[in-house]
This record gives sequence, structure tokens and C-alpha cells, in this order.
Amino acid sequence: MYSDQLPVNIGAKILLLQDVQDPGNVGTLIRTAVAFDFSGVILTEKCADPLSPKCVQSTAGTVLSLWIRRTSRYLELIEALKHRGYYLVAADLSGAENLSVLQCQNKLLLALGNEASGLSRSILNASNHRLRIPTIREKAESLNVAACGAIFMYLSYHKC
Repeated sequence: MYSDQLPVNIGAKILLLQDVQDPGNVGTLIRTAVAFDFSGVILTEKCADPLSPKCVQSTAGTVLSLWIRRTSRYLELIEALKHRGYYLVAADLSGAENLSVLQCQNKLLLALGNEASGLSRSILNASNHRLRIPTIREKAESLNVAACGAIFMYLSYHKC
């Protein structure tokens, strides 16, 4: 799990979590990734430990159903995946509302950021597309990272 290397069989859809600190959110995102056929998860070293008791409990036993990499070299893994044809979609409150972009990718890398600060400028700049969920901002400026991830992963499950 604590590796800087991608597995041999990467799969078609990968989730990237940057500095998501709440173990409940990390576990819920892993569980949702499994439910929508994601093959793996890349976590930054500042993410909650995916094997902590609260995280494992939140996965409802799915934590062993995909590969997990937790590393400080996540930017290098992003570049390696993009070089292999993965399309990086970054969740961003300032992004476009073109949700269909998730449905048209053969190889998808979906990036979600920290609960308070979102994704870093490095990931946003590396992204192929910045995406946001349309909400009524006067009532709720943003969604919880696990809710946002669940919506994006559900949309990625349905093809063009």
C-alpha cells in the first residue's frame, strides 16, 4: 500500500485523494469507488490512513477490493498515468459544469481534494478538465467531499 509504484493491472478508473483528512470520508470514498468499478485509489501522505479502524469501518469491508497507494510522489504517478492515456478530471468549485465529461473517458483519473482547501494548484494545473457540481450556491456553497465524489463516480459509471 505504501508504494510509489503503480500496480501491473492498473484498471480503467482511478481515484486520487489529496490530503482528505477525515477517515470517515476516506472510507466512504473507497467504498463508493468499489461500488462504481474503480480499480484503485492513490492517496497523498497527508490523507487519513485507509487502514485506520474508522476508515476500514466506513469502507464496510470493501477496502481490500481495490489497490491502494499512499505516497508523497503522487504528482509523479499522475504524470505516469497521463502518459498512459488517463484523463485527469479535477473537482474544483471554479470548474465547468460539463458533467458528461466523466462518461466519455476510457481511462479516468478522478481527483478530489482536502475538505477545506480543495485540490492544490499543481493538480489543478495538471488536470485535463476541472469540474464542479452545479448547486444552489446561495443555500450551500459546496458539498462534502464524499458526497461530491459519490456523484462524480456515479456519473463515470454511465458511458456515452
